[in-house]
Amino acid sequence: MQPPASAKSPRVSIVIRAFNEQKHLGNLLEAIQQQTFSDHETILVDSGSTDATLDIATRYPVRVVHIKPADFTFGRSLNVGLAAARGELAVLASAHVLPLSGDWLAQLVAPFADPQVAIAYGRQRGGEGSKFSEDQHFRKWFPDQSDPDQQRAFCNNANLALRLSLWKEDPYDEELTGLEDIAWASARREQGYKIAYVAVAGVAHLHDETSAQIVNRHRREALALRQILPASRFSLANFASLFARSALSDMAAARRQGRLLRELGGILSFRFLQYWGTYRGYRDPLQPGAELKQVFYYPPDALEHKPVASGDGTAQRPGENPAKVG
Repeated sequence: MQPPASAKSPRVSIVIRAFNEQKHLGNLLEAIQQQTFSDHETILVDSGSTDATLDIATRYPVRVVHIKPADFTFGRSLNVGLAAARGELAVLASAHVLPLSGDWLAQLVAPFADPQVAIAYGRQRGGEGSKFSEDQHFRKWFPDQSDPDQQRAFCNNANLALRLSLWKEDPYDEELTGLEDIAWASARREQGYKIAYVAVAGVAHLHDETSAQIVNRHRREALALRQILPASRFSLANFASLFARSALSDMAAARRQGRLLRELGGILSFRFLQYWGTYRGYRDPLQPGAELKQVFYYPPDALEHKPVASGDGTAQRPGENPAKVG
């Protein structure tokens, strides 16, 4: 359903990017409805779903905007959704995350009481069916302790809030193949703004990826890192070293949990695919063409026999009138 028009703008606009997310989207939208913080709107940015994603969205008070698959990048889809936002703050959530508490949203936006906070991001953990190594990766980058003024320019758009006025001054980079969140965070740190890490604002991040999708995710992120840091390098020696160290660390954690034999194959597979993707991304063209972008962003054959989505949202860019979107 489309929410009724209101003269009062919500304080928070929740922006969700989606492509074929019928498995998880309903659970996320239901969890949003159950949050203790209710002064919000929800915007779904769809990039050509061919499953029941859009049908599920109609069951909730969600405003849908569209981006053509050919135009998709992570930064561009976020800019389309944020251009439609009416809130003071924007919360960015992956369509395949699930809040772990009813006060997730309240906790995530609480740091903005400090006017110097530009970004707040929350904890991520794996869920049922998650790969063991990916959950270990989450535990490394999203610890159990909060940090109200994090010094490193790290964050993640799967579970993040930002001050919308700052985005209007400097939208996300639409040309990066990934890491648009870290690039934006780095620029805000250089301006003197704070990044807050909120461990209590946790989500389960549920990746249902094939081997090829794991490779491509890390491949496009490696390419983005090269775009941000052109002097960076990643050799076969780096691949071998990081694979060995990460796999051994995961195996030690699995042994402590009495799960080594059960998880061993998955650990070796995930860490190999992760760093093989990184190695390949360091050898891809710095400016990828349309064919390579489709490899990065969409599963094989996902867009075949699908009419191109239409609507005002497909052409929306920062600075245009968000009232015309959707």
